[in-house]
Order: sequence, then C-alpha cells, then structure tokens
Amino acid sequence: MGFLAFLLLGLIAGAIAKLILPGRQGGGWIGTLIVGVVGALLGGWLGGLLFGGRGLGTFFELRTWLFAIGGALIVLIVWGIVTGGRRRRARP
Repeated sequence: MGFLAFLLLGLIAGAIAKLILPGRQGGGWIGTLIVGVVGALLGGWLGGLLFGGRGLGTFFELRTWLFAIGGALIVLIVWGIVTGGRRRRARP
C-alpha cells in the first residue's frame, strides 16, 4: 500500500472510530489523521501477532479496514484514559 493510500486509510479509519465512540473527541482533521494512522499501525501489528503474520493488506481488503478501525478505537480509548477526559476550554 502506498504512503498516500495509508494516510487516506488512517484519516477515514480515525473518523469512523470517532463516530463509533461516544463522547466528544477534539483534534480536528489533523488529530483524526494522527489517531487513524497510529491506529492503523497498531491494528496491523496486532493483526500480524494474532493471525500469524497477516496484518494490513491492500487498501480494499476488509481486514485492512477492520484492523485500522480497531486500532484507532484502541488509540482513542487509551488517549481518553491518559488524558482523563480533560478538555481545554476556549478563552472568551
């Protein structure tokens, strides 16, 4: 999978993960891209460990999307635990 395809996968997977998890996660589209890319890397690594070396495949494979979205969900959950749900308020 090419670099741009991986970034697109990360952006979409991060957006889907944010839609699945309840609550409000900030970050905008750059934060979503970072969460998705880190999640795709994590999901591919975990998929490789659990399924004998079969991590992320090509862009259009279902397992690629499931691993990426699952990894992004894990990243969002861990991020919520680490930050304790703290949110910065905008100054008036």
